[in-house]
Amino acid sequence: MTQTSCRLGVDIGGTFTDVVLEVADQLFSTKVLTTYKAPEDAIVEGLHQVCKKAGVSTSAITQIIHGTTLATNALIERRGAKTVLVTTQGFRDVIEMRTESRFEQYDLNLELPDPLLQRQSRLTVKERMNASGEVLIALDRQDVQRVVEQIESAGYESVAIGLLHSYANPEHERIVRDEIAKRLPDVMISLSSEVSPQMREYERFNTVVANAYIKPLMKSYLGRLEGRLLTEGVNCPIFLMHSGGGIISIDSAAEFPVRLVESGPAGGAVFAANIAARYGLDKVLSFDMGGTTAKICLIKNQTPKTSRVFEVARTYRFKKGSGMPISIPVIDMVEIGAGGGSLATVDAMRQIRVGPESAGSEPGPACYGRGGERPAVTDADLLLGKLDAGNFAGGSIALDPAQSAAALTRVIGEPLNMDEQSAAFGLAEVVDENMANAARVHAVENGEDLADYTMIAFGGAAPLHAGRLCEKLGIDRLLVPPGAGVGSAIGFLRAPFSFEANRSVYMRLSDFDPQLITNLLTELQDEATGFVRSCDATANIESQFKVYMRYSGQGWEIPVELTQAQAMSPDAHAFQHRFEEDYAALFGRTVEGMDIEITVWAVNATTPVQQVDRVNVQAIGDEASVAERRSMFDPAKGQSVDAAVVIRDNINTGQTVQGPAAITEDETTIILPSSRLAMRQPDGCIDVSMNRGSQS
Repeated sequence: MTQTSCRLGVDIGGTFTDVVLEVADQLFSTKVLTTYKAPEDAIVEGLHQVCKKAGVSTSAITQIIHGTTLATNALIERRGAKTVLVTTQGFRDVIEMRTESRFEQYDLNLELPDPLLQRQSRLTVKERMNASGEVLIALDRQDVQRVVEQIESAGYESVAIGLLHSYANPEHERIVRDEIAKRLPDVMISLSSEVSPQMREYERFNTVVANAYIKPLMKSYLGRLEGRLLTEGVNCPIFLMHSGGGIISIDSAAEFPVRLVESGPAGGAVFAANIAARYGLDKVLSFDMGGTTAKICLIKNQTPKTSRVFEVARTYRFKKGSGMPISIPVIDMVEIGAGGGSLATVDAMRQIRVGPESAGSEPGPACYGRGGERPAVTDADLLLGKLDAGNFAGGSIALDPAQSAAALTRVIGEPLNMDEQSAAFGLAEVVDENMANAARVHAVENGEDLADYTMIAFGGAAPLHAGRLCEKLGIDRLLVPPGAGVGSAIGFLRAPFSFEANRSVYMRLSDFDPQLITNLLTELQDEATGFVRSCDATANIESQFKVYMRYSGQGWEIPVELTQAQAMSPDAHAFQHRFEEDYAALFGRTVEGMDIEITVWAVNATTPVQQVDRVNVQAIGDEASVAERRSMFDPAKGQSVDAAVVIRDNINTGQTVQGPAAITEDETTIILPSSRLAMRQPDGCIDVSMNRGSQS
């Protein structure tokens, strides 16, 4: 074994921490319950387990790539540092006023989410820039000193500085930062012109506030993690997965922790894209369901769709607009509160509701026997025969069906006059329909027909529900790759080093300035490349160029990708042609006679995506051997059926399994409805397709 062939991927989720060790071409993995008070404890436990499986010492590990929900959870649970926002006089209430958008238009009792910082934690200084970066009102330094004194006397730990139009000219933000740092060297400071140099102050101010809010927490955690790993004999570089689908250094992650908010789901999307490349699939629906949430992402041409704004901590039935907007590069996906630990209730309308509240790992679902009293999705799956009570998580967690039955009867069965199995079926159908509906809406918003797509399912709970989801969505083909239970952690090991730099500079095509564009994109390219070089000083780095464009008068832009030649030798006609191509693809038509505007420019520097060998798809062979049979509820038939139980490791290439069946492994279980047929491909993927002799 060479020194460069031992890499560790770690994904901290809301319920489980997934750890994967890659030694040469072999993967060794485990799942351990997340330890909330000290997340590094679960990492260390998983680290020792996979090293023991691989037969290597901890000192043999040469690289760690880590993704975590800690930043997301801190924002959702509002347990960050004591933070203050310093902003331009007159703009103190921007993060509370939001925009004019109502996420539930006809709800007369609509309650908007509270801002992350209350009014007393928002201070102002006298200054003003215009949208071109010209100084309208010079910064009043005495005003800055007054604010510094207020920060000191109130004992704030972290400061977010967000001044009007600082994306165009950051000079005033830097002066405020320097004055605070001189007097309060231990206070952490975040600048909106560095965190998110983009127009729209509501999104930009929210982003810098979120960064400042979680910065002390994440810096402390990352420092503890480094120290703890050293004591365990691990002395190697640690990198973090960021929300845009790439890897950044631990120092960059500590400085810009808001970029970690969607790091775990981003790893899952990279994992699915890698599988799509191996199978030559250009239209893939990535389905990642863990213990707390389900994530759905569209992957076209083996590349996940990306965005520059997303929402975290949605408070109103996961409706768009009810959360906190974060303006950073991110893989575009829909995330709903539907995981194995998602809790069920019966509402005032006598309807079963599932999520977004989750039992997590402490106490966990009722069947864990750790004090959980309300039924979770895992409890329903257990009673429906999808799970083996004695072999959950490789036998590391014993499940108690009696506890599940009691919780389902108490919370759902008694109020709705159902027996325990009907209650479990109702819970499972609700969560499956919630996920199917989220996928339909996401596809429609992107102009896609899911009937043309292949689903790739991963995460501990996704293979349990993916077959039924395919029935609901009309998707014919499903792939469940090897290591699906720890898919996001494997995705970390497949991700490139990358960083996207962006900046708002407003320009109309009628005022097209080629030299300004070349200079701007060169600066952004240098900035992004510098971050990647901090991870790997000798890597080959590619640059990807993107501009956000719209017709004059429109409120939002669409992303338009440019080639290197188009970016570095800019031509107005080429920009217009690319915009109209993408606009017509999205909306079916272009608009004649209107000027076109560019609002945001972005350059993503990345190491090349890992090359993969194409899988030679196997023809259908004989049936795999059945380990045992058990009763399992088939929702399409509405009754329990006699189902085969097949051990995944015992299925040879080309062998098939006919539904209804359960294909089991240590980290997850694949449930095949009666309408599906599964076959093992040469790379270990379970390829699930419609059984043409059966009807769903």
